[in-house]
Amino acid sequence: MPPIINAQEISKAFGANPLFQNICFTVSEGDRIGLIGPNGSGKSTLLRILVGDVSPDSGDIAVRKRIRLSYVEQDSKFKPGATIRSVAHSAMERAALPESERGTRFAETLGRAGFENLETEASALSGGWQKRLAIVEALVQGPDILLLDEPTNHLDLAGIEWLEALLEAASFACVVVSHDRYFLENVATEMAELNRTYPDGLLRVSGSYSRFLEKKEEFLHAQSKRQEALENLVHKEIEWLRRGAKARTRKSKARIDKAGELMSELADLNARSRSGTALIDFSATDRKTKRLIELEEVSFEIGGRTLFAGLNCVITAGMRVGLVGPNGSGKTSLLRILHGELPPTGGEISRADWLRIVYFDQSRELDPEVTLRRALAPEGDSVVYQDRLIHVASWAAKFLFAGEQLNQPVGRLSGGERARVLIAQLMLQPADVLLLDEPTNDLDIPTLDILEESLLEFRGSLVLVTHDRYMLDRVSTVVLGLDGQGRAGLFADYSQWESWLEESEQTARNDARPPVHAMASAENARQSPGKKKLSYLEAREYDTIEQRVADAELVLQAKRDQLENPDIVSDAPRLVTAHAEMEAAQEKVDTLYARWAELEKKKT
Repeated sequence: MPPIINAQEISKAFGANPLFQNICFTVSEGDRIGLIGPNGSGKSTLLRILVGDVSPDSGDIAVRKRIRLSYVEQDSKFKPGATIRSVAHSAMERAALPESERGTRFAETLGRAGFENLETEASALSGGWQKRLAIVEALVQGPDILLLDEPTNHLDLAGIEWLEALLEAASFACVVVSHDRYFLENVATEMAELNRTYPDGLLRVSGSYSRFLEKKEEFLHAQSKRQEALENLVHKEIEWLRRGAKARTRKSKARIDKAGELMSELADLNARSRSGTALIDFSATDRKTKRLIELEEVSFEIGGRTLFAGLNCVITAGMRVGLVGPNGSGKTSLLRILHGELPPTGGEISRADWLRIVYFDQSRELDPEVTLRRALAPEGDSVVYQDRLIHVASWAAKFLFAGEQLNQPVGRLSGGERARVLIAQLMLQPADVLLLDEPTNDLDIPTLDILEESLLEFRGSLVLVTHDRYMLDRVSTVVLGLDGQGRAGLFADYSQWESWLEESEQTARNDARPPVHAMASAENARQSPGKKKLSYLEAREYDTIEQRVADAELVLQAKRDQLENPDIVSDAPRLVTAHAEMEAAQEKVDTLYARWAELEKKKT
């Protein structure tokens, strides 16, 4: 079968700045493609080209006939007065879905998405539930291919897990632009990165995100070696040219032409290898106080609903708290209470004297008419950072902005660029405690890495709300969880919080079940073990799996040894075959280990 979408040699530029050139991108049935790249590389534009909203400057796009394509943009937009029900019905009408299919499609999709009151206005929903509704709007159309642009932005952790399960079980193909590394690892079966570092402007790898990272490292290593070899060759050719050929023979002219080609190739490699990373470094004060903020039996209600109650917590110097919970559980309200913007409904909160708290508000917006220069340096042409005066151009360069961008309006910046402006403003304020509400939205993966490193090095304390589980696991030393039902607790990590939440939900479901006959309950209790046990076949499999793992590892080692054999290394066809055999052996070992862990879990 031909691809669903086949884009060949497409290019797009805005003004004099090319986003990408001569990109080839195909989507076939069953593909789950994760699309990543630096801010400004053109990921959103590529999606809009694939969906037909934007035309490429050059190149060809072929879309298979009678294909139904759905697209979820970064920002969810609904008509005034539209309800959850009307949004879904309008989407099915636009897709000309047969009447006979609509009832089932509507009930299944809305039910699995977790919506209850279908007459709620879309505009009244939280950001996370609006994002769910936008995804539902795309799903009820019965797409053959689904394009998603940053779908995890605004979703809470439960929402992200819902989307992961949905995409993993889906029959349609999808292309997902995301910077959520765990999400990509769990969902993508192929990865593609738009980046000028690559000769074709795009690196595409079959497999998970972690496999993509391995292949990317191999590519960059090979490119670095090629660059080094080219530099040596060009150096020799330049020395030859400086000596001057005694006679401009045909041979010497050919060598001059070859030297020119080598120099051009090296210049191209140097240009592509040149990449920047934002320099993020939060300023901490030299405070020696240990106990910074203390909460004692703190509760908070809004609209007659208790978001959390009986919260006891002490934020000490150097503590990094990951604040988690479903949308509407009170995470932002708790940050505002810690900041002092909101008083708690009950309980006591005390702060150390002269405590400096800096708050990153996820809903904070920049004036789109203000220039980048004024947004970065409101008081003049310089900023004071860590007691040093820095010119605004140098300050902008730390966040990967070019000098010519300083006079353009902030409204013309991408979402990731605007996020970097907000972080730049944040960095100018020394803090004892940083309160960060979803700082990762729209940031590309390299900037996320730098942000994580800076938070790990920050000497003050931190309370972080983020849907990025990778960052949460890496940065937080303790997790404070809100369950949305009024309960709160402290946990060692996110997985412990998740287990507690599942147990709480299971207890609630058990409590809600209708009572059954006491004798039947006793009989069920005797017959139902607390954990699954191994079946007869599984027990036999378990008895032999250790030996099978050992045998598979011996085969893997033999295949690895083949790759060290000089005869094979020098024979390209044999080398390709040997590499494929090694990868197959590695996959078998991984599968056996996964099965062993599964059986072990059932057995204990």
